[in-house]
Amino acid sequence: MRQSRTARPSFKSLAAWITACSLAGSALAQQVTVPAPVEVAPQGAAPTAPPSPPPPVTLPAPSAAPAALDAGLPQAQGSGSIQWRCGGIGSDESTAMRAAMKAHPLSLLFARADGAYLADVQVDIRAEASGGVSQSLRASGPVCLLSLPPGRYVVDASLGGERKTQSVQVGGAPRTLDFRF
Repeated sequence: MRQSRTARPSFKSLAAWITACSLAGSALAQQVTVPAPVEVAPQGAAPTAPPSPPPPVTLPAPSAAPAALDAGLPQAQGSGSIQWRCGGIGSDESTAMRAAMKAHPLSLLFARADGAYLADVQVDIRAEASGGVSQSLRASGPVCLLSLPPGRYVVDASLGGERKTQSVQVGGAPRTLDFRF
């Protein structure tokens, strides 16, 4: 007898596999409603009025493991209300960083005018509200993923004496700022 084998998808990189898993995981991350068990009377028992249906049991959505979300990404930095990850050097890390952009309120991209990626960019972030948060960091790669509270921010990026400034409203859908030098 010949046994058949199920074809497995092939992934060219770890980042492609991670992206595929995260897409599959998001389909599972919805709440699942499961009906409660129903008691069945033994055979030969006297019939009784049908009981009212029990309320459904709602199970919480499975939470993604932090390690799975962080796979392929640089270590998070910062403390308090602003945390960041900068990287994207190498195709696997670049792919992982771009896939993670949708999970962060603000992403920063750094490149030359011709599109070549840049690293070692000085970044200063400050909230426009008085008494708001501020943070300075050195972008070690062309992509920075930031987790920060909702609000309006001014982002300054400097490289080789050239400074670019952009404002952004954070909150709701993820936002991306593209800095070209």
